[in-house]
Amino acid sequence: MAANQKQEPTNQQSVTNDNVTREELIKLLNGDLAREYQAIIAYVVYSQVLKGAEYMSIAEELEKHAKEELKHAITIAKQVDYLGGTPTVQPEPVKSTDDNKEMLRADLNNENQTVKNYRQRVRQCEQLGEYAMAELIREILIDEQDHQIALATALGIDVPKV
Repeated sequence: MAANQKQEPTNQQSVTNDNVTREELIKLLNGDLAREYQAIIAYVVYSQVLKGAEYMSIAEELEKHAKEELKHAITIAKQVDYLGGTPTVQPEPVKSTDDNKEMLRADLNNENQTVKNYRQRVRQCEQLGEYAMAELIREILIDEQDHQIALATALGIDVPKV
């Protein structure tokens, strides 16, 4: 890559600088939207395939998470449109496994990254003067942190610090 070319952030990494342009914010939000789609798919599938009595409670919780993630996806898509972009239609890949704990770990890892990304998005929105958008993302963060707690509890671990 040439020295003057700028590497675009992938959906797995975030821009470390809170100073972004509207165009960069659109790309980052589309990455977040792809993660929301990933979460919807994972929660729908995992809620149905988790096996064993000890997983029935978390399976029901994952169904609720899927509905919340759909609301998040709609909110993020609206923000992309508001900024003049086109919402992505491509989800991030979903981990496929038959191992219950591996499913929950994959979900927790995804939630950890999502929380990290949305904390940064709040700062980026505020830097651009998009305070209402920052507030909407803060509301999403509340749900995402609740998801972290539920998944960590189901795995019998402390909520990871992100």
